[in-house]
Amino acid sequence: MTDIIFPKIHPEGYKFLVIAILITIILYFFSGFLGLVSLVITVWVYYFFRDPERVSINDDSYLVSPADGLVVQVEKTEGPKELSLESKKFTKVGIFMNVFDCHVNRTPCSGKTSEILYKPGKFLNASLDKASEDNERNYYKITNNQGQNIIVVQIAGLIARRIVCEISKDQDLKQGDRIGMIRFGSRVDVYFENYTSLVKVNQKTVAGETLLAKK
Repeated sequence: MTDIIFPKIHPEGYKFLVIAILITIILYFFSGFLGLVSLVITVWVYYFFRDPERVSINDDSYLVSPADGLVVQVEKTEGPKELSLESKKFTKVGIFMNVFDCHVNRTPCSGKTSEILYKPGKFLNASLDKASEDNERNYYKITNNQGQNIIVVQIAGLIARRIVCEISKDQDLKQGDRIGMIRFGSRVDVYFENYTSLVKVNQKTVAGETLLAKK
């Protein structure tokens, strides 16, 4: 119960939490109402950066969701041209994270990070399909234990301004391991082959636990 009320927070959140607490204290001396409003915002900052433990299925026959959020896209499409995969067909699942979702992202499968590519870009509403091509984003090509490529793309949102990558090229990963986070509203896309999608548009997902696809 304590872990639910006072969850562990991501290291990215400490500086924002300290700033929010200091502002709350200062505002309280000028106005009790403003101090209360700032306190509510401080609590939101704390929960935004929460980093709960998750239990993955640890089964190579499945992909798990890389993000908490809402499925906004499930379609057949070409692979990302940034990774020279535009000639191959993938299933793409897009997951939108609003400002109340946990923003820690996880790997859908076990394997090795064969490529990481950062692309600067715009800051459109991350729920829009156009954001996948125009917004700031970070690509992860993860080669699973069967030699297949699973692509995870972190996409910055309307007010997001930093994508945090926590892994490195050639790093070995276990299904559900943390790979990074995006600050303040964003989206994660997943591209895969040889799996059948198990999710639908408007379905809620939990990072590391929701079964996204099955062989």
